[in-house]
Amino acid sequence: MHDTFNACEWLLDRHITEGRGGYTAVRCQGESVSYAEVLELTEAVATGLRRLGLRPEERVALVMLDSVEYVATFLAALRIGAVPVLTNPLLPGRDLGVIIADSRARMIVASDERSSSIPDLCEGAPEVEHVVTTSGNSGTVSWADFTKSTDDGGLHRTWAESPGFWLCTSGTTGMPKLAMHRHGDLLAAFEAYARNVLNVTKADRFYSVGPMFHAYGLCNSVTYPFAVGATSILEPTRPPTPQLVAEIASTEKPTLFFCIPTFLAALNNADIAGDTFCSVRYGISAAEPLPAETFERFRERYGVTVLDGIGSTELLHIFLSNTPEHCRPGTSGVPVPGYEARIVDEEGNDQPDNELGQLLVRGESAATGYWCRTEMNRSTFLGDWIRTGDLYVRSNDGYYTYLGRADDMMRIGGEWVSPAEVEATLIENETVLEAAVVGERDVGDILRAVAYVVPTPDTEVDPDELTEWCRERLAGYKRPRRYEVVTDLPKTTTGKIQRYKLRSACWQSTSG
Repeated sequence: MHDTFNACEWLLDRHITEGRGGYTAVRCQGESVSYAEVLELTEAVATGLRRLGLRPEERVALVMLDSVEYVATFLAALRIGAVPVLTNPLLPGRDLGVIIADSRARMIVASDERSSSIPDLCEGAPEVEHVVTTSGNSGTVSWADFTKSTDDGGLHRTWAESPGFWLCTSGTTGMPKLAMHRHGDLLAAFEAYARNVLNVTKADRFYSVGPMFHAYGLCNSVTYPFAVGATSILEPTRPPTPQLVAEIASTEKPTLFFCIPTFLAALNNADIAGDTFCSVRYGISAAEPLPAETFERFRERYGVTVLDGIGSTELLHIFLSNTPEHCRPGTSGVPVPGYEARIVDEEGNDQPDNELGQLLVRGESAATGYWCRTEMNRSTFLGDWIRTGDLYVRSNDGYYTYLGRADDMMRIGGEWVSPAEVEATLIENETVLEAAVVGERDVGDILRAVAYVVPTPDTEVDPDELTEWCRERLAGYKRPRRYEVVTDLPKTTTGKIQRYKLRSACWQSTSG
């Protein structure tokens, strides 16, 4: 028989039992909510879910902005053995409908701010029977009626291997998939990263720019703080601005600040005080590689060391990371304790140090697979190992450096070109805030690199200057042959550049 383990009990009930019910669990827009109050709301939501007929291992879709209600709904679903499906609430209703129909969820809990998307959502997901919204009456069930009772029937008997929650990942390809995680994956991710790398305690205050519907934000804002009885600082406003983040950091005094590289770059260029992050003991960055230039500027301006790492939805959180003791800017660091990494060639053979290859990772927090995606499962989940799709090299002393996605690499003039390397060179120029490099074919069907660049505020990008800049720093075949100056780059909600959209734009511009 399996040992009983319910993630809701571990993250929530345990604190009340051990006398921490009065501790502040959440700070949201100036309001404090204790662990006892979160448990009371969670029990009420659990009761509501059961009353509407949600059974163990059935799915409930969350279309919610970061909030106490989000935390309670996620935990309540785990509490009763159901499976919360976390979705991006900012997607159009028709896109949400595709994802929710795929999950076969019959019930939706949505933030009232997203109620306008519900008609289109339900049209695309006709199996949905109940829609609950967090305020007002825009759903089929009001929040007040939904949470009017706390007779939730207690914790459903689950174990670490029990189906826990599903996370939607489209990554940079635009193809949505649902990664299936177990109850025990939350504990495994916490033990590996939060305890071993960050050494978190109940005195910490967690603030994540990344939202909770993504694996990164879920651990930052729920798993890690709730695991130790700490405080999670939530902000529902999407997308956040540097000024809003600075205000929250100044007033709420986080000790751990989770961000993404593009937003760190925006903070570097924002008109905010240098002591804004004085309470932060460590910054954490993920989603995309953090350029050394951005790292150094942030540390120089705000006095905060940012620990860059890489994680994935499939592995729930960060599995390669710089650490407080070993931090090398421009790299993803070393394997987090509890994870193993390999770099392999196209035949799956291990590559020696300093040789390019695909990154494989294994660890206890790994998803069990994608829902109804047989072909993708077979190519991604290789026994214990997960094929990340990332290209890396490992140094002689064990540091891993990101060189791009396998499908982003360009073969130009018979040589492989890493977009990440070219982008890092461009960002070193003081006029460039962000850069993305993709390949385009000219009229002779020859592949050339084209760079999309976003200027830093109050500056202008001179393509001729960038040409000379790259001439001094890059081999000829790596240099962009054309520059496009743009106001922003297409990204996922977690800050990953969607290069497939830029490649499409190149194709349209050359074929039009």
